[in-house]
Amino acid sequence: MFAEDDLLMISALQHFLFCPRQCALIHIEQLWQENLFTAEGRIMHERVHEAGSESRKNIRVEYSLHIKSYRLGLTGMADVVEFHRESSDRPWQPFPVEYKRGRPKKDQVDEVQLCAQAICLEEMLNTPVPEGALYYGKKHRRTPVTFNARLRELTVETAQALHELINSGITPPPEYDHRKCDNCSFVQVCLPRTVQKKSRVKNYIARMVAS
Repeated sequence: MFAEDDLLMISALQHFLFCPRQCALIHIEQLWQENLFTAEGRIMHERVHEAGSESRKNIRVEYSLHIKSYRLGLTGMADVVEFHRESSDRPWQPFPVEYKRGRPKKDQVDEVQLCAQAICLEEMLNTPVPEGALYYGKKHRRTPVTFNARLRELTVETAQALHELINSGITPPPEYDHRKCDNCSFVQVCLPRTVQKKSRVKNYIARMVAS
């Protein structure tokens, strides 16, 4: 169990899985860079967070709900949490919905972030949260997510690795990947190709001196 002062942002999970160096630049070095993609995502979240709450039949909707988990050591804000109830004698079932500007990804970065929200809700409300959804702005529709054992295990492991990175206080060296780096808002701060080139030259000189 983590203490209140040790809680990290849920959004850091996505930063970590995308790139540990980017995560460290944001959450250790306290840097932030914005580009078109991050600006579009920020505007989308701001629009969602402007809403308060609403009810319609057997669905109650809460926007910008503050959540936390002392087991994972995470805190943050859920974009939308719907509470579903099939009948008056059934309890309200939490159903988290996370908004994303782009399209569904090939990896599970977004699913891990949403699963962490579900675990927070389970801990806070003492009720199971088996499912949620990701809403992608490019598709204008939801992608359902089931919080199975494999996804939950990945989420717990990612949270643990995130805490280890932040507690180390060390920003990892860059690993250039054009699929990620070229569109990353931190590319001019991180300078992955420049730093890697300098590192290779430094290692080459060190080997030559030692030989």
